[in-house]
Amino acid sequence: METSTDLDTFRQQTRAWLEANCPPEMRTPILTEEDHCWGGRKWIFKSEAQRQWLERMAARGWTVPAWPRDYGGGGMSSAEATLLAQEMRALGCRLPHSNFGIWMLGPALLKFGNEAQKREHLPKIARGEIRWCQGYSEPNAGSDLASLQTRAEDRGDHYIVNGQKIWTSYADKADWIFCLVRSESEAKKHTGISFVLFDMASPGVTTKPILLISGKSPFCETFFDNVRVEKANLVGAPGGGWEVAKYLLTHEREMISSIGDRAQPKPLGQQAAAWVGTDERGRLADPVLRAQIAEFEIDEAAFRLMLARFGELAKAGQANPAYSSALKYYGAELNKRRHELLIAAGGSDALEWESERSDHGAAARVWLRTKGNSIEGGTSEVQLNVIARRILDLPNA
Repeated sequence: METSTDLDTFRQQTRAWLEANCPPEMRTPILTEEDHCWGGRKWIFKSEAQRQWLERMAARGWTVPAWPRDYGGGGMSSAEATLLAQEMRALGCRLPHSNFGIWMLGPALLKFGNEAQKREHLPKIARGEIRWCQGYSEPNAGSDLASLQTRAEDRGDHYIVNGQKIWTSYADKADWIFCLVRSESEAKKHTGISFVLFDMASPGVTTKPILLISGKSPFCETFFDNVRVEKANLVGAPGGGWEVAKYLLTHEREMISSIGDRAQPKPLGQQAAAWVGTDERGRLADPVLRAQIAEFEIDEAAFRLMLARFGELAKAGQANPAYSSALKYYGAELNKRRHELLIAAGGSDALEWESERSDHGAAARVWLRTKGNSIEGGTSEVQLNVIARRILDLPNA
């Protein structure tokens, strides 16, 4: 059992290592998409500092500190992993890389994958060598995901997959996909689904980007035409993919919820002051907007505490799985409010589409992009229904 003295020593050692090894460039706020290091075969590092930071953290297993060492992790206790996150935040250290493999697939493989799958895929995720995308939604299977029609035909030692996925984030940049397929056509819709993994470079896989109103998008349509998938890449039992999918969705919703507590280059009030100015006391000049931002920041602080509370419950095995829906819903709404307030501060100037000032020209695009937060990962309406049924125990309509 860890003592407070052990944890104090760990904190001091961790802080010293971070101070010595995190490049100064990696202690600045993330301002652009390229500032995120996604890793993978196609990734081009923005700078030598970005490459060094990933390599140094991966060598210690600190990209996934709580994963077992055998799978590329740091083998940390939950308390140690929390202290690492706190020290990184205190120093302004960026995450060494962002990856759906870390946030979603990794936890699912740790729970449902066999030993060969864990040893094959988890270390590559931890080192940032493979970038993953998610094959869930289809044109006629979004909120009702169990209606999916992408089919996997059993050919003995492999499947042949045909169908289409949509809203596949970063499919055009990903190396591998974790994908839901209908492998048993006669089974009830929830019980005929399997969870498979395959290389996006496989013959028969094509992607087509989807342009959003913001002018760009991570989303793609993804098509499968007689794609061969080895049965060694089936996670869990044949037809048992729905259980894996539900578990993974809780982690996806937790990941999306984090946008509610997203680190900003400057406090929201300072960002707004750049548009509207300050009064003689140094406060935001617009008193109504000032009050709205104060209310937002109180809600943001409460949400941060809610995230921490959920984390503690999860570690203790006491968390209702539906709590992830509450986090996802509120995190998405907070992020939308954040950028609505910035647009309100900028007025008509914030609506310009192109600008020599990157902070102004981007405002409208980011604001429009946040509208998708309440759709992706399960719509807000679906999340509210889950909360009503599984947390509040309200009767069905």
